[in-house]
Amino acid sequence: MSRAKQLYDWADTRLDLDDARTFLGKAFPAEDSFLLGEVALFCFVLLVLSGIFLGMFFEPSTSAVEYDGSVQKFQGEEMPEAFVSVLHITYDVPFGMFIRRLHHWAAHLFVASIGLHMLRVFFTGAYRNPREPNWIVGTGLAALAMGAAYTGYALPFDEFAATATSIGYNLTISVPLVGDFLGQVVFGGQFPSSATIPRLYFLHVLVIPALIAGGLALHMAILIRQKHTEAPRDEDVRTADRTVEEDDDSVIVGLPAFPNQAAVSAVVFFLTAATLSALAGFLPVHNIAHYGPNDPASTPALIMPDWFLMWVYGFLKLLPTWASFTVAGVHVSGEFLGGIVAPGLVFLAIAAWPFIDRTPEPTHFTADPLDRPWQTGVGVAAVAFVMIASIAGMNNILADKVLGTTTGVVNPVLTAALLLVPPLFGGITYLLLRDDGGTAPSDENPDGVADPEGGASDD
Repeated sequence: MSRAKQLYDWADTRLDLDDARTFLGKAFPAEDSFLLGEVALFCFVLLVLSGIFLGMFFEPSTSAVEYDGSVQKFQGEEMPEAFVSVLHITYDVPFGMFIRRLHHWAAHLFVASIGLHMLRVFFTGAYRNPREPNWIVGTGLAALAMGAAYTGYALPFDEFAATATSIGYNLTISVPLVGDFLGQVVFGGQFPSSATIPRLYFLHVLVIPALIAGGLALHMAILIRQKHTEAPRDEDVRTADRTVEEDDDSVIVGLPAFPNQAAVSAVVFFLTAATLSALAGFLPVHNIAHYGPNDPASTPALIMPDWFLMWVYGFLKLLPTWASFTVAGVHVSGEFLGGIVAPGLVFLAIAAWPFIDRTPEPTHFTADPLDRPWQTGVGVAAVAFVMIASIAGMNNILADKVLGTTTGVVNPVLTAALLLVPPLFGGITYLLLRDDGGTAPSDENPDGVADPEGGASDD
């Protein structure tokens, strides 16, 4: 018996490697759109790795220290230690600027890939029975990704980031009854306080990443247990050892996990890393040296959040001042309604969608969006809603720079568009697809129940 065989037998008796070999033979659908989830996973990996590097040099403190670095205009000034450490990372640490940029673009691509992945799942109906739990987990991961980006945005403690972060503080304390308590917990008291940066740093590097890692692990565990969905087949498929019938959803026809899918995943990882490296090499990120350290006595001329939170900002911009009211001595502000309630309802609607478009029987084949008129119409309306709300978040730029008018003129038009355009687009989509022969809403499902352990490969 060879030493390799002896080593394998030793490991097999302790780790039950035969079961692992069975898993490595599981099939993965050979469809490019399924790789968006892997892009999100690899972005998270790169975020963790680059974050570890940045964390070795970042100082989560607002204590004043004298600057002695490469930026000449700040020489000898007393500035917050967090701001000084980011200047040090950017201009004095070898590869510091590159890693900081890589971290920035990985965060943006992480959120974008999650969003595109959820759109793919939505429009193909891959959230249906029995995959509702994974849709809910994915919705939570999207919210956590935005939270991670927000908490990291504040850490440099420059004038722009601190002012933008204060919007989140104002939203937090606007929560009726418990707002002040939440402000103490998340921000360490009135913003900005000496505890603000340490609290946000703790959330950014430990709490939220741990929740995201746990969510990703749960997401993958559910996926492995339930199998991937698969696009409908045009005909019976002949594999190496069997023929899989066209409508047999008890097995997946695709690539085995190892070595085929593992090789594809490796390519996706390196392409993701290469794309982020190119972005980091050629595109600048937030220039903290331009804005300078936080100064409570001044406010930058133009303040707005990143693109993935712009729709929330749009709600705040469009909500009228008379929306605030008091009930039984409890004040409900417009900030709470626009910045907490409205986004919360959006995420609640997303999480509840599989129970609205429900199927009584398990469905293991994806659907053609063109064959789902009302579901696709709802999706188009939702996308239009978020896009218009995001444009509303930039109402000052739209009014002043583009149209040469005031926000008082633009806001009523944007409000009308937010209320009317999404149902209009959704209705047009529904009518076009219905006339094209799409199916109406139905609880009927012709597909059978799949064996979650089944699998086949066509390699």
